[in-house]
Amino acid sequence: MTIQMMIALAITVVMIVLVMIERIPFGAAPLFACLLLVIFGITDIKGAFAGFSNSTIIMLAEFMAIIAALEKTNFIVFFKKAMFSMANKGGFKSYILIILVVMLGCSLFGTGSTAYYVLTLGLLSTLPYSEKLPPSKVIITAGFATNHPLIPFNTALQYGIVIAVLNSAGIMTEVSVFKFAIVNLFLSMGFLVNCIIQYKFLPDHPTSEECKDVDVVNTNENASQLPRWKELTTYGVFIFAVIGMLLQSKIGDAGYAMAGLSVAVILLIGVLDFKEIRNAISAPIILMSAGVIGVADALGSTGLTNLVGTSVAGMLGDNVNPFVMILVFCILTSLLATLTGSTIGTVYVFTPLAIATCRSLGLDPTAAACAIVMAGWCGHFLPIDGMPAMILGTGKYTAAQFWKFTIPQYFIRLIFVTVGATLMFPM
Repeated sequence: MTIQMMIALAITVVMIVLVMIERIPFGAAPLFACLLLVIFGITDIKGAFAGFSNSTIIMLAEFMAIIAALEKTNFIVFFKKAMFSMANKGGFKSYILIILVVMLGCSLFGTGSTAYYVLTLGLLSTLPYSEKLPPSKVIITAGFATNHPLIPFNTALQYGIVIAVLNSAGIMTEVSVFKFAIVNLFLSMGFLVNCIIQYKFLPDHPTSEECKDVDVVNTNENASQLPRWKELTTYGVFIFAVIGMLLQSKIGDAGYAMAGLSVAVILLIGVLDFKEIRNAISAPIILMSAGVIGVADALGSTGLTNLVGTSVAGMLGDNVNPFVMILVFCILTSLLATLTGSTIGTVYVFTPLAIATCRSLGLDPTAAACAIVMAGWCGHFLPIDGMPAMILGTGKYTAAQFWKFTIPQYFIRLIFVTVGATLMFPM
C-alpha cells in the first residue's frame, strides 16, 4: 500500500468519524476532508471539489427546490393526511404498508433513483410524531426502501453490466432476464426481512421541531394557498422534471437540465422566491453529497480498489467454497463502492476477478457476476452517499441508531442476493 493510499484512507476515516459523532455541523465534515486532500497533495482543488459540478448533485439540488414547491400544494396536504391516517392507526400493519408502497414506487423509478429517494424522504419528513407509529421508525426503513423494487422489472442498467463483464471475459452465455429479476427480488426480500426483524428495535423520537407533540387525530391541514393555475403548473413542472430523470440514460445531460428549467418556472410564476430556492439548493445534504464525491474520487484514484481486489483473489486460492467466494466478493465490492463512490468502476474491477476465480475452479461464473454487480448498490451502512446521508439527517438518528439498522441490513441483503444468484444460476 502506497503512502498516498494510506493518507487518503486515513482522511476518509476521519471524515466518517466526524459525520457520525456529530461534533461539527452536518455537511461540514466532507468539506474539511476535501481541504485535507489538497493539503496532502492527494488531489488538486478542482478534483477535491468536483462534486459541486457533478450532474447528479446538480439534479439533487434542483429536486430539493421542486419538493419545496410541492410542499405548498394540495398534493402535500393529501399526502400528509394519508400518512397521518396510517400513523393514527399505527402498529406493524401500517409500518409494513408504507414500506411496501415505497418499494412499489421503486419498481417504476428503478433502483438508485435520486429523484425518487429525494421526493420520498422530503414527503416523509412532514410526518408528525405519534407514539403509535413514530416517524423515526418510518424514515429509515422507507428511505432505504427507495432502493429496493417490489416488482424488479426495471433492471436494465445492472443486467447490461452483467452481460458486459461476462462478454469481456470471453463468456457469451445467455443470461435470463427473468432469472436476473428473481435475484433482484431476493435482494428486496432480504431488505424486507430486516425491516420486519427490526420493527420493535427502531428508535422512537420526533424528526423535526414542528412534529413534536402533534395530536395526529386532530391534525387539520389547511388547503394550499396557491392559486389553482400555479398549483397545476407546479405539478406539471414536477412531472416534466421526473420525465427528464427517467430519460436521462437516453438524452444525457438534457435530463438534468429539464429539472433546472422546472425550478426556473417555479421562480418565474412566484411559487417560490429566490431566497427560498437558494435555501433549498444549498441545504446541508447538498454540501454533504457534493463533498464526499471529491473524497471518493481521490480514494479511488490512488489504486486502492485494484490492490484490494488482486490481493483478495490471491488469498482465496483454488479451494474456496463457491458460496463463500461469491459472498466475500460481494462484501468487498459493496464496501469499496461505498468508500470510493465509484459503484460501476468497483464492479468492473471485482467482477472479472471473481469470474477468473470461478473458471479456475471449473464453475459457471454467471451467479458470481450477477451477485457482485448487484452488490455494488448494497453499501449504505456509512452515511457518505446521498441517500444514507439524507436518511441520517432527515431522521435525526444517532450513529448507534443508524448502524443498528444498516449493519444487519448490509449482511442480510448480501446473503440473500448470494443465495438468490446461486439458486437461479447453479454453478
